[in-house]
Amino acid sequence: MVNKKNIWFLTLFSLIIVLSVYYITMPKELLLSNLKSTFNDTDSSNINMEESSVIDVLKLEDKEKSDKEKEDLKKILTDSKASIDKKNEAFDKMKNLDINTTEEENISKHVKDEFKYDTFVKIDGDKIKVIVVADKLDTKTANKIMRFIQKDYDSKKYITIEYK
Repeated sequence: MVNKKNIWFLTLFSLIIVLSVYYITMPKELLLSNLKSTFNDTDSSNINMEESSVIDVLKLEDKEKSDKEKEDLKKILTDSKASIDKKNEAFDKMKNLDINTTEEENISKHVKDEFKYDTFVKIDGDKIKVIVVADKLDTKTANKIMRFIQKDYDSKKYITIEYK
């Protein structure tokens, strides 16, 4: 039986989903033009908003991809027809996703604290990709960031630095 609470919940939840999809699919130029019109063009907060939006978009895309992968792995774990080996493999992958996410956040935080740059970090096995928000990044600073990240690991990591 459908009651009023369920109807209200579904209505509000649907509204949130629709607005979220609209916001995600909205062209970046439209969003930035709206932000610029609300702030003064000479205000430095516009520049910070644009720079951080690159990182935010990358983080959002990565989170969506990670959430989709976790959902697929959860389906395998809850599937009664899946073999024990497949369930163990899915569990290990889910555990590695969580570990990588935590490491990515820690690296990003430490680089921000040490070098004062906003970053997006993606770990894939022994490869670490770091995207730094900067107008220009010299090779000396990029090398310092790479060494700073590598010192936390015993084994050799292949670290790449990009700037946007």
